[in-house]
Amino acid sequence: MLLENRRLAYFIPNTFTALNMACGFSAILFAFNGQFYKACMFIVLGAIFDSVDGRLARMTNTQSSFGEQFDSLSDLVSFGVAPAIVYYLRFLTEAGRPGMVAAFFFILCGALRLARFNATIDKNKSDYFQGLPIPGGATAVISMILISISIPEILEYRALTVGYLLFYAVLMISNIPFPSFKKSDWVKNHKKQVLMIIFLIFASLFIYEEVMIPAIITFYVVASLIYYLTHRKKFEGIFDWAEEPESLSDSSL
Repeated sequence: MLLENRRLAYFIPNTFTALNMACGFSAILFAFNGQFYKACMFIVLGAIFDSVDGRLARMTNTQSSFGEQFDSLSDLVSFGVAPAIVYYLRFLTEAGRPGMVAAFFFILCGALRLARFNATIDKNKSDYFQGLPIPGGATAVISMILISISIPEILEYRALTVGYLLFYAVLMISNIPFPSFKKSDWVKNHKKQVLMIIFLIFASLFIYEEVMIPAIITFYVVASLIYYLTHRKKFEGIFDWAEEPESLSDSSL
């Protein structure tokens, strides 16, 4: 009985990971049918599932290497492949090969971002992400799509839409620090204020998601970039993963 409960505990987080991947797949299908709003909402739903699976694994003490790799593969589908395809179908079908390259570049940067995160997951102890997390990149991508639904004139500015996609792709593989808030002292010391902010964010998303999703991700990215540019000395060496050379370790034996 205990063994069965243990297996169930491992099964539940991976189920949410699979649901995240299913959302990415559904978003692609809706985009092919021209239902871009639904496609965007499924990517948002995937982000919710993605935030749940890790917490469940920590709560049930069922973290595993398999779960980490499965989560990364799911993230690549839902936040890399799906947003790129949806964005391509919305903006870049008439851009020819440059549009195809731009969409693939976003997927490539997302894959590199996830691979780098997995490779340094045991080394990064800071309160900052190295580069924009791939869910953030996906949110930025669907934000432009949501804006275009309300303002279809954006579809005519092809250079703008290509540049926007490339900009967020580069942010994902950059060394720019983006706050994770996981170990923030301010968050720990102001839990009531944090809960109120979270409530207001969810309430605003529920009322007018077409505007609030772009507003929130834009504020997060712009504020992070400004803070980085004005505090560059603070972040010197924060992502320095240099290890001891193998020759030195061998000479000490």
